[in-house]
Amino acid sequence: MSSTGKKATLWDTIKAVGWSFFGVRKNSAYQEDLGKLTPLHIIAVAFAAVIVFVVGLVLLVRHVVATA
Repeated sequence: MSSTGKKATLWDTIKAVGWSFFGVRKNSAYQEDLGKLTPLHIIAVAFAAVIVFVVGLVLLVRHVVATA
């Protein structure tokens, strides 16, 4: 596992969490992320993404039910 020594940006963490939501990730990109990302950042971004996802679903359902 080769590490570039470069720290991950917030955007790198968001992309990694986004790909994990779909369950698709290249092995090479996964190995690169292992060296750059910190677990605390991943957990924080994933928690925020779950909240946004759930709130989005609730709003969508409320909108559909209200217009039906």
